Amino acid sequence: MSHKFSEKDKEIFFKLAPEAKTIISNNGHEYPFILRPISHKYSKDGNDFKKRILLLNKDELDYIVSLILCDKEELLSLEEEDIYSFLEIIEEKLSLEKKEEIKNHLSIL
Repeated sequence: MSHKFSEKDKEIFFKLAPEAKTIISNNGHEYPFILRPISHKYSKDGNDFKKRILLLNKDELDYIVSLILCDKEELLSLEEEDIYSFLEIIEEKLSLEKKEEIKNHLSIL
């Protein structure tokens, strides 16, 4: 389930995609998630996605994790490489427990 971007969502989105001019997609609707357009539209490849996610501090990552866990942020629709990069960064910057909590919530093996 998507959600309307809060100010915090917008700050994180523009930190990840400073080249973005708006949070409006090409079809004229506000993006429903933070990570999906970063993965599919703004990142050149998996390495670029990972570099962008590494820009986030622990509080910002924890916030995104909380959105994922309450189904207000999408992870499974990202490029497969980006999913695993995100989970790797969660383990490195937050904890193995947070990574496992996401994996369990989303039924990722």
